[in-house]
Amino acid sequence: MINQKPGSKGEIILFISEIINSLIPIFKSWYFYVGLISAIAGVELNYANQIFLYNSTNEGKDLPMLSDLILDNLPLYNVSLIYDIFSLVPVIVILIYIIHKKDYNRIPLFLIMFGIFEIIRGIFIVLTPLGNPPGFTGSDSILNGLSKYEVGVYPSGHAGSGFLFFLLVKDKWYKGIIFFCLIIVIISLLFAHAHYTIDILSGLLFAYALNSYGEKHLKMFELGNMNKMQGRRNIKGCCQLKE
Repeated sequence: MINQKPGSKGEIILFISEIINSLIPIFKSWYFYVGLISAIAGVELNYANQIFLYNSTNEGKDLPMLSDLILDNLPLYNVSLIYDIFSLVPVIVILIYIIHKKDYNRIPLFLIMFGIFEIIRGIFIVLTPLGNPPGFTGSDSILNGLSKYEVGVYPSGHAGSGFLFFLLVKDKWYKGIIFFCLIIVIISLLFAHAHYTIDILSGLLFAYALNSYGEKHLKMFELGNMNKMQGRRNIKGCCQLKE
């Protein structure tokens, strides 16, 4: 028998097949689809409400601009590419984390938490329709600020989603990478005058509150916990029958 070298085609195929087999039970769970739909709905709601605010400004409605103690004392730099890239890195880190730690059972939880955050943000950007901070004229990075319509600032999606990912990940090394990215995002957002300080702080608080709520009320989206809970119910039921 010929030994295959590490990284051979056979090992890659085996690795992919293991991932697929691990994902099949996830795809069979309706919790996955609830989480997926909520994530898509949240992104679409944000996009729709940004279009609404953009059209409102084109029709002559002025969105109020605020004074900000920190921004008023910070020079303005066009670093939109930095906060765009470092906002995407945690998403890649999450995917690597799930595969590396084989934490597939928590995929529905990641989706539902991200979806709820985006839905909340989508609502708040129209409930509190603040204009962009003074000096901010839009992103000109290759990612175009992750959105064609750069309106709606409260709360910050960049900061809030990054902090939510930080809270959801359990491994300290992955948390460290995401935390580093989050700090870079916050600093670059401030120097770009892309968000008010209150947008960033509120995004962090919203993410923390949502994570706390999820730990108490959304544990069923961690499919591993759901199986354990079901097993305990079965054991309890068997014991009652014996009695």
